Amino acid sequence: MEYFDIYNDKKEKTGRTLPRKGSFLQEGEYQLIVLALIERPDHRFLITRRSLTKKWAAGAWEVPGGGVQAGENSLDAVLREVREETGLTLAGDEGRCVYTYSNVDTVRGDNYFVDIYHFRTNFDETGVTIQDSEAIDFRIAAFPEIRALAEEGSFLHYERILQAFAAEGYAVP
Repeated sequence: MEYFDIYNDKKEKTGRTLPRKGSFLQEGEYQLIVLALIERPDHRFLITRRSLTKKWAAGAWEVPGGGVQAGENSLDAVLREVREETGLTLAGDEGRCVYTYSNVDTVRGDNYFVDIYHFRTNFDETGVTIQDSEAIDFRIAAFPEIRALAEEGSFLHYERILQAFAAEGYAVP
């Protein structure tokens, strides 16, 4: 069973953990999630399409990411999630955390911080192997393609990605 660390509202670990499945976070308790914007030198990004068996947003397009496991730090988690979901092995020096936001949903116990990383690395389609339980497809997409998917309502986290790019002074094409 997977566990995650519980953070307080200052994004500090509390020393407590909970199982990933079925946990309900109280007010002031958060889990940590990571997302990876993986950009090639030609300014195209790796996006994946969520498995149709996912409870939330099945079939939607997104960037790789997931939950930070107990004892893991944010960078190690994003590198692990990218490797598990796409088969790509990124180096920590290829990217950095460019934006963090929080979500509070005390009704559903779904409180979390999200660290968004921006990686710049050279890769091609032959290096990508998607994890069947996580994704059913992938694309190497130019930003206008991502924008079009967002406009039709089939791309997750689009506004937050724009906020991440703005925070790092990145000009979105």
